[in-house]
Amino acid sequence: MATDAAEQRRLASVVESWLGRGVLVVGDAMLDEWRFAESDRLCREAPAPVLTLRRRLTAAGGAANTAVNLTALGGRAALVAPVGADVAGDELHDCLDRAGVWDRTISQPGRPTPVKRRLLAADQILLREDEGDADETLPEQGVHRMLNALARATEELRADRDGQPPTLVVCDYGLGALPEAVRSWLVRHRDSFATVALDAHDLAYWRGLAPTVVTPSFAEATRLLDEAVATGPASPTAAVAGTRVSVAEDGSTVAVGGRAGPDTGKDADGGAAEVTGTGCGAGRPAPTFAAGGADDGGRDGDGSAAPDGTTPGGGETGPAGGDGITVTGDEIGVSGDDIVVAGDESSSAAGAPGAAGGRPVAGGGLSRALVAQARLAELRERTGADVVAVTLDAEGAVVGGADGHSRRSHATPVPASYAVGAGDAYLAAMTLALAAGAPLPSAAQLAQLAATTTVSDTGTCVCLREDLLAALNPAGGGPGRTVLDRDALLELVAGHRAEGRAVVFTNGCFDVLHRGHVRYLDQARELGDLLVVAVNSDDSVRRLKGADRPVNPVEDRVAVLAALSCVDHVVVFEEDSPVALIEAIRPDVYVKGGDYPPDMVPEAPLVRRLGGQVRTLGYVPDRSTSAVIDRIRSHGDDRRQAVAAGSVDEDGSAAGASHRA
Repeated sequence: MATDAAEQRRLASVVESWLGRGVLVVGDAMLDEWRFAESDRLCREAPAPVLTLRRRLTAAGGAANTAVNLTALGGRAALVAPVGADVAGDELHDCLDRAGVWDRTISQPGRPTPVKRRLLAADQILLREDEGDADETLPEQGVHRMLNALARATEELRADRDGQPPTLVVCDYGLGALPEAVRSWLVRHRDSFATVALDAHDLAYWRGLAPTVVTPSFAEATRLLDEAVATGPASPTAAVAGTRVSVAEDGSTVAVGGRAGPDTGKDADGGAAEVTGTGCGAGRPAPTFAAGGADDGGRDGDGSAAPDGTTPGGGETGPAGGDGITVTGDEIGVSGDDIVVAGDESSSAAGAPGAAGGRPVAGGGLSRALVAQARLAELRERTGADVVAVTLDAEGAVVGGADGHSRRSHATPVPASYAVGAGDAYLAAMTLALAAGAPLPSAAQLAQLAATTTVSDTGTCVCLREDLLAALNPAGGGPGRTVLDRDALLELVAGHRAEGRAVVFTNGCFDVLHRGHVRYLDQARELGDLLVVAVNSDDSVRRLKGADRPVNPVEDRVAVLAALSCVDHVVVFEEDSPVALIEAIRPDVYVKGGDYPPDMVPEAPLVRRLGGQVRTLGYVPDRSTSAVIDRIRSHGDDRRQAVAAGSVDEDGSAAGASHRA
């Protein structure tokens, strides 16, 4: 994750920049139901556990959970989806209301709300019962109401952001919420949205949408490319079973040879023959494999023909620095140094450990990641998306954009019951980051972190904005989490206040932080839900304290304050007085240090006029910045006098003492 303070600040600034951004979510909303049970015996009728229900939870699922995650991360999400007029629908509405999502769903009597009901014992999912399927299509009246709701929600979000176009997220899970008429409306109104994200089980339906980003799972991406082979001619970069592809250390790929068909071999000019897809038994199409990650005809990055290799298993490998990938088998796995995918049932390294009977060995994260990297360009072409993020469950994700580079992110494996909805958190963070104009590496990093941060317990995953910011700085309280400029702080405070949090504000130079400061700030934090500390700039301190202050530059002062767990946000101001910041922030509680009564605080009338309270907190006796600086200077004077008298050397040791090198 973030590796240094600068990186932390950069990523945190992205999270701050998307605060309040409007997002329209449309698609299949559902209710997640979790039933937690205990079991200590088997029943007599069958070898099945006897369960005693202890707890039941419900949560928004599908498109509804994406909307919840967008809101939890700081966006302003409106959900348009059909919801049944039933008990499950009522519970889903409650979930949306609690999360702060703009509920623009349409009630559809006679169409049950989709429910995914999980039964668990000891965090192990024992079974899942689903209600609602693709047969529950919307009637004509329901489609008309969906279109009206989409138009109204789009205008609401635009008005909320002073005319700025909102972001669109489409969640199509094949449950009938997005019939052809709705898809056509979204395609026609594509220009109404600045950023469009698509998460769909069948991406082929959405080619005309031209999304900014698509987030298919590995299976969904593979299905899309398999359909391309079955319904159209193979591309020049498609590979037959047995084609060997070199994967360089940077993730780029290039075809380096393979077994040609009976009528193929070398081209007339001696270059590598163009390879095309073939059948693969049982009428099943052979998946294509994009060499080089782009339509480059199996050539190296410099345009020269790729060097020829031997038939896989012949003993030769690809170019130095790359691992071989072979299209073989009917699944994905690793066999020796090769990666095997659907093909002819023979492994390219049949003698390799684990390659039993020529079939692929168990699939691993490396195999799926490298296959996804090799096919990103093809996926972008097939979906029309600027960015493709292939999610690999516990193995992270592979992301590619128009620059042709792939980016790999990693995740920590967790129990399956912990990861339900993690993809929704990934989609939400990726969408908000791209909508805020973040570069793709930052968006990919934040999306993976959002998904990883939220998989800490059983239940439907929701990533809170505060948790994401805290995860950017695992040590807690560092600059990347707390130090903000004025505009970012005001936007952030507005979000806190909208959620009912009381804001405590204080200010000062905080030149040399000491015990009195720490106690004072701890007490201030207890007066509300979050503490904002405004720090005088260096020029401001010089005007107030004299030319020899500050002792520490403002960068050091704010870094030390940000490291305190009691401090939530730090901002620097240039003026001699914090009056302008107080007027902008409108704190619920304004705190000053000192033994004088609140009425003596110069800012008290302003704070009270704005509806806030004023509190003064006494300092720890004999603890002040001036006293600390005076002691340091006093020690320095004593040392200089001792040196002048000859009783100590310049390094502080006793005069005349011998020293080791």
